[in-house]
Amino acid sequence: MGWTITVLFVVLAAAAIAVAGMYNRLVTLRNRCDNAWAQIDVQLRRRYDLIPNLVATVKGYAAHERETLEAVVAARAAAMQVTTFEGRSQAENQLTDTLRSLFAVVEAYPDLKANESFLSLQQQLTDTEGKIAYARQFFNDSVMSFNMAVQQFPANLVAGAFSFVERSYFEIEASASEPVTVSL
Repeated sequence: MGWTITVLFVVLAAAAIAVAGMYNRLVTLRNRCDNAWAQIDVQLRRRYDLIPNLVATVKGYAAHERETLEAVVAARAAAMQVTTFEGRSQAENQLTDTLRSLFAVVEAYPDLKANESFLSLQQQLTDTEGKIAYARQFFNDSVMSFNMAVQQFPANLVAGAFSFVERSYFEIEASASEPVTVSL
């Protein structure tokens, strides 16, 4: 009888250790996703800070392009106010579209394209867009790892018991990846 209790205790201890290990792995992956999203958020906020300066610089040269400038400002304001992940993704796609329209308008103003302030802002924004793309890729990789852990057996049993749910990827809509056409 003593061996049976010892074996049962060892099996239960091993199961508890396995569950704890799976739980800790899920927590680690969830925190990586949260951290990756925070890195995207840092870059998006940097972009939000650059946009008013960019708009002000363009406004001096292209006063009659008011509609485009207002669309950029409105898209920035909307993106800054969104709190949900899905809403943020959509708002960022809209902001990207309006920024692309702004840069397309700039092509019609050779003096503006040569302006040092504008060139510096444009370079900073381009750098920030690259950082956003990298952060988005890292976030999506983190989400993939987390989602795989949540779906795989036996971790899916632990995930379900402790309310770990799959995360959504940060995706770009098709319209955000198409070239902007401008007619003046």
